[in-house]
Amino acid sequence: MKIEFVAQDAPAGKTCAVAVIVFEKGGMSQAAEALDKASGGAVKRAIAGGRFAGQMGQVLDLIALHGVDAARAVIVGCGVKDDFDAKVMETAAAHAYQAVKASGVDTLIVRLPGAPAEVSARAAFGVRLAAYRFDKYRTTEKPDKKPSVTKVKIAVDDPKVAAKAFKADSGLADAILFARDLVSEPANILYPEEFARRVKALTKLGLEVEILGEKEMKKLGMGALLGVGQGSVRETQLAVIQWKGAKDPAAQPIAFVGKGVCFDTGGISLKSPDGMEEMITDMGGAAAVSGAMYALAARKAKVNAVGILGLVENMPDGNAQRPGDVVTTMSGQTVEVINTDAEGRLVLADALWYCQQRFKPKFMIDLATLTGAIIISLGKDLGGLFSNDDKLADNLLAASRASGDILWRMPMPAQYDKNIDSAVADMKNVGPRYGGSITAALFIQRFVNKLPWAHLDIASTAWKPNSTVPTIPSGATGFGVRLLDRLVADCYEG
Repeated sequence: MKIEFVAQDAPAGKTCAVAVIVFEKGGMSQAAEALDKASGGAVKRAIAGGRFAGQMGQVLDLIALHGVDAARAVIVGCGVKDDFDAKVMETAAAHAYQAVKASGVDTLIVRLPGAPAEVSARAAFGVRLAAYRFDKYRTTEKPDKKPSVTKVKIAVDDPKVAAKAFKADSGLADAILFARDLVSEPANILYPEEFARRVKALTKLGLEVEILGEKEMKKLGMGALLGVGQGSVRETQLAVIQWKGAKDPAAQPIAFVGKGVCFDTGGISLKSPDGMEEMITDMGGAAAVSGAMYALAARKAKVNAVGILGLVENMPDGNAQRPGDVVTTMSGQTVEVINTDAEGRLVLADALWYCQQRFKPKFMIDLATLTGAIIISLGKDLGGLFSNDDKLADNLLAASRASGDILWRMPMPAQYDKNIDSAVADMKNVGPRYGGSITAALFIQRFVNKLPWAHLDIASTAWKPNSTVPTIPSGATGFGVRLLDRLVADCYEG
């Protein structure tokens, strides 16, 4: 997809679609008024003749308007004019692209005369996200089934200023799409060592990347993490990513930790086959952390940050971990494994301990597709936030609202902690059926030493098989990348 900024009066053509925005109660943008005038009032007549009311998300697709040099005209609703901002423009531009992407036109021109540079940049950003398509393994798809739009032009008053404003957004878009690609890859392609290689390639952005193998992790005493992967022929990896953007490269960093289970069969506690193919997404937390570190490096964020990825595959081999096994974590605490399908918290236990022991960060945030219980609690649009620190939690909630990666804070009642006590070890890896996402968070909390910490359970948001969000085509979402980038930009740079 090629996106460029052009002069607001740039010509269209017979293979183009032109998009303009309108508002509720008949509010017309400058570009919409011009389009209506050129078409002899056809735009206003079309609006008046139907149920299009300019509401957010409404699209009116008009074909072959007389007097308009374009194959199609797309009228996009933006809601109440007083509420219009860059965020609304991002969604509107995505709706415009979705309306014509397979229509046969090859170019979409979004006309935004008079729009601020930030608004114009976000239009391009919205299209970048909307146009994502993971199709690298499709070899027989017919041309008429593929998107026809290959070029998008954002027509503005000052293309150079808009292009400059888009530079930061472009890096963030690249980071989100990088995370989406990681989540979308099948497990026979993206196993722990391959994931590590792809992260290693990010050194071109200025990131420092170190990969620990099983031998190094065994010396460190990571019995929980290694236990998860012992049934797989794929070697477990721990990826350590550093960005040193602060004035003092030795200053205390902030830290993100990601669960990277590249495929989760459930191990000996085997999952049912229905939907198991979606377990390629069980590394969504590690993908989000990778994308966030990508975004920080791409915009040269003025912060020191560390990303830790626990990369493993959970398989039911003859050497696999068994229910009833007791493992010793890097912290020295022991865990009775009741259910081998509760493996993500074991990965995080050692990864978090390693992170705080080595880097002594200001705080840690872990991201994990951890529990089905969070989906039951919050549905498919909200991620669960658990934290031992109100300030960190409040900062995350504010960043979630600003970024669109929405979180909902969940409780961590102390009386539930006893539900993971074990009769034979320091703790067990699952509690009772009720409050499953809460007891999972309480388990993880036992490995954070009272350091400010937040746990984001993104099992509900990392993958949308039937997405209705215009900037998120069905499949991998990249949830968490934008959230963490916004959190850093708003609260921790300087």
